[in-house]
Amino acid sequence: MEIKKNIDELAIMGGPSLFPNKLHVGRPNIGDIKTFHGRVDKIFENVWLTNNGPFVRELEDKIAKFLGVKNFISVSNGTLGLEMAARGLNLTGEVIVPSFTFVATPHSLKWMGIKPVFCDIDPNTHNIDPQKVESLITPDTSAILGVHVWGRPCDIEMLERISLENNIKLYFDAAHAFGCSYKDRMLGNYGLAEVFSFHATKFFNTFEGGGIATNDDNLAERFRLMRNFGFAGYDNVIGIGINAKMTEVCAAMGLTGLEGIDGFISVNYQNYKSYMNELQSIDGIKFVEYNEAEKNNYQYVVIEVDASKTGISRDDLIKILHAENVLARRYFYPGCHQMSPYEDVCKFDNSLLQTEIIANRVISLPTGTGITRDEIKKVCSLIKFSIENEVAIRTKLRTSGNQN
Repeated sequence: MEIKKNIDELAIMGGPSLFPNKLHVGRPNIGDIKTFHGRVDKIFENVWLTNNGPFVRELEDKIAKFLGVKNFISVSNGTLGLEMAARGLNLTGEVIVPSFTFVATPHSLKWMGIKPVFCDIDPNTHNIDPQKVESLITPDTSAILGVHVWGRPCDIEMLERISLENNIKLYFDAAHAFGCSYKDRMLGNYGLAEVFSFHATKFFNTFEGGGIATNDDNLAERFRLMRNFGFAGYDNVIGIGINAKMTEVCAAMGLTGLEGIDGFISVNYQNYKSYMNELQSIDGIKFVEYNEAEKNNYQYVVIEVDASKTGISRDDLIKILHAENVLARRYFYPGCHQMSPYEDVCKFDNSLLQTEIIANRVISLPTGTGITRDEIKKVCSLIKFSIENEVAIRTKLRTSGNQN
């Protein structure tokens, strides 16, 4: 599919954008709107807007069954879920966590007065490297916080072994991983707890929200108390808590989305295969693939750009895509250890080398129900065109002053 005849037609050179409407990485998936409206009407009939209403309880029950987990505790957002997990697990001192993650992950520790100790990743999986974890354990280490990046599970068995041998706790940030499995068992069942995000940018959303899955009944009860100020009945506060309750309208959105989740995953999968068919043969483009023997949500379409082979940097490719209204994203750039809340307090040398390499290569491409097959082909053709004409593009960008 030829979309540009010469580089002067690129939007970054002053030509018209390829897409009149912007293509987003995390454009929200919406379920059946009439069904959702019916639930909203019921909320007003009940005059029950929050405080553990019937839709919240129904959503928790259905998600617990979907995950095959004993307890699912909904919360108002995933970040609060991570903070509650840290407090509920009585974590102190240091927690080992990857730097290649959304900044909410280490923030949840720092906010609780816990020091995040950043660990490098396996460049093949983009997940925390268990071998590097062992070298970071000190007498102050209280836990390992793994992150299932792109919904691809961590090396859970290795992390479980390390946590048991060193008598430290293990839990997971599963923000990307709702609907994914490990060894034929749904994520949500591993570690002491797993925390999900249902933010609007996730393939399954509750507008804003999240939840904690655990098979530990005592821990689940602690989380339920914590999300409602520590109340155990009227006027009976038995512990420190916070307001992390999910509202009824968010739960209504979740129930509606849950009914359409198979369709969302199917669309994501077809998009993933379309991108893969178009891009995987390009020298210098490495496609992040999913293990199709497991359950996946396919909500992220991710490529690594090796500038030494493509001739064009990841960041210049991002500039070209953005100019054409393809709002691809750099994930997770820079690594959390290079962000200002952490760069002055977290000392590092070459120990996070793989994190920095991957953070400078990754592009997350638009997917979900908001993009068509034809649009995907055009995006891929634009990427191919940019790589095929990289010398002329770089020269033009430099002479026109568009390149930093």
